[in-house]
Amino acid sequence: MNTPVTMHFTIEEMYASDTAKRLGIDNKPSIQKMINLVYLCAFVLEPLRVAMGKPIKISSGYRCEKLNKAVGGVHNSQHLKGQAADICIDGDLKKGCKWFEYIRQHLTFDQLIWEHDRSGTYWIHVSYV
Repeated sequence: MNTPVTMHFTIEEMYASDTAKRLGIDNKPSIQKMINLVYLCAFVLEPLRVAMGKPIKISSGYRCEKLNKAVGGVHNSQHLKGQAADICIDGDLKKGCKWFEYIRQHLTFDQLIWEHDRSGTYWIHVSYV
């Protein structure tokens, strides 16, 4: 089932996780955490999607405690509250910089972080409270 929360985002994609599936972790959020995800979509992700005119892939949205531990997330991550998303930029650093700057200059957010791992994968972490 794909339950739309905005024109371009569903609630299911905001808590989908290949790692959770692989490890058999139930990552479905509570109602309050779903509400937080709806706000994140409505006030940050959807406006970014509309402004950029291109699909946005979320590599990590909500994470339950077990999943957060499995992926090495920090103990106080806003992902645990449904208030954060990691936006995949698929190796296109120019696009990523454009999206990052758009969020920084035009949208309301709590955290905005340009992140990467040792393998050279980059993403944008953004949260909304």
